[in-house]
Order: sequence, then structure tokens, then C-alpha cells
Amino acid sequence: MTWTLSTLNLNGVRSAASKGLRTWMEQSGADVHCLQEVRMQQGQLGADHRPPEGWHHHQVDAEKKGYSGVAVWSRLPVREAASHCGLPWADAEGRVLRVDLEPATVISLYLPSGSSGEERQARKEEFMEHMLGWSAELLREGRPVVICGDFNIAHTERDIHNPKANAKNSGFLPHERAWFSRLLDQGWVDVWRALNPGAQEYSWWSQRGQARLLDRGWRLDYQLASPSLAAKARRAVIVGRQPALSDHCPVLVEYGD
Repeated sequence: MTWTLSTLNLNGVRSAASKGLRTWMEQSGADVHCLQEVRMQQGQLGADHRPPEGWHHHQVDAEKKGYSGVAVWSRLPVREAASHCGLPWADAEGRVLRVDLEPATVISLYLPSGSSGEERQARKEEFMEHMLGWSAELLREGRPVVICGDFNIAHTERDIHNPKANAKNSGFLPHERAWFSRLLDQGWVDVWRALNPGAQEYSWWSQRGQARLLDRGWRLDYQLASPSLAAKARRAVIVGRQPALSDHCPVLVEYGD
């Protein structure tokens, strides 16, 4: 079986829908879409904010309206879905959704940003520490599994336009990058990087200073796969600056037998 998985931080499904989200999804050929920062609760969703008829739709809302939220749209049958990571405040913010599909377990993840100040940076780091145990347990389950989403961390200097200027900024702090390396040491594979070892491409651009136009970005969006699933990855693509569905762009991986 060959199937394609996409991940995208929407920066609000209303906004993304107005910029052609559904059209892009139909043209992308992806079988499963992991979405972050939906920012719209399930009871508010209109036809433009849901997948096409026949697709499976699972979503976890933040308790606070207009904030966070993650979803999975899948044309593949969903065996089971779970909506928590075990960290109460993070679960209340709608940051993790797990769905078990026939080929793999797929997780849509929105790791907190620390850019708004020390309090949120501390929350981000609490989530990171919690995730180390949770991610190791996922690998111990022995199923093919992939964590998709916005990690709010650029791992290496090849994942950011200006590493020196951002060395003290949240998202590129040395201990955040070291944490990401610890995930990889557990056995997770950064699939896009594994298939594009020498490339320097970005998945997020600031909305200031013409960053998107000038391609001064960060690679914040990942598919981290278990070794058995990563071995089946055939192609991995960062879509790039166009179409501008969000301040992020989709990252797609094709998996096969």
C-alpha cells in the first residue's frame, strides 16, 4: 500500500479556507492531513472547514475558543482515536490527537510556542520534558507511528535562515535543539531530512519584513517516524512559499511497502 501524509499548521481554519485550503487538499493527492492551530471548535465548523464527504474527521478543541486545536482528516479508515497526552493543561489547550490507521498510528501535534514570554517558554519546556517519556512509550508499542506537526523548534543551522541572529530566540535555543536531538536518539527519524540531507528549506515565515517573499524562514514542521515506518518513506516534500495557505506550509511524505 502506498499512501501520502501531509501536515500543516493552519493559523486558523477560517483563514486557510478563505485562501484555498480545500482546493489545495484536493490537488495534493494526500490521503491523510494532520492539522494544527485549527482555532475553531467543532460545533462552529461549516462546510468549508470540514473534509470532503466520505473522509473521516477527528478533532481536539482547546477549551478556550479561537485558540489552538488539532485535527486529522483521513480518507483511510480510522480504527481508533485518542485526544490526550497526559499533561492536563496541554490537553486543555488541544495540542495532541492520535488516530490509529491501517498502515500506521498518526499523531497531530502542536508543541507550544515560547516566543510570547518567559511564562509560555516555561510551559513549552514542561511539555517538551513530558513528551520525552510519552514519545518513548509510543516507540515501545512496536507499531509503525509518525508524529506530525508544528514543533516550534528549528533543529539545526540548516533549518533556519539566520542562525546567528536567532541563537537566543525561542525556537532556536541550544537546549531546545538538544531536546530535539534527544528525540532522534530515542529512535525517531526526521523523515524529510533523511530524504533530503543537504537541503535547506523552510516551512514557516514571519509575517514581518517580507520574510516569506525573501524566503527568510524556519523549518518548524516535521514528520518524525518510527524506524520501521521511516524505512518505507519514498518521497518527502516541503511545499514552499506558494500557495500561501498560512504562515506555515504543508510538509508531505509518501510512504509505501
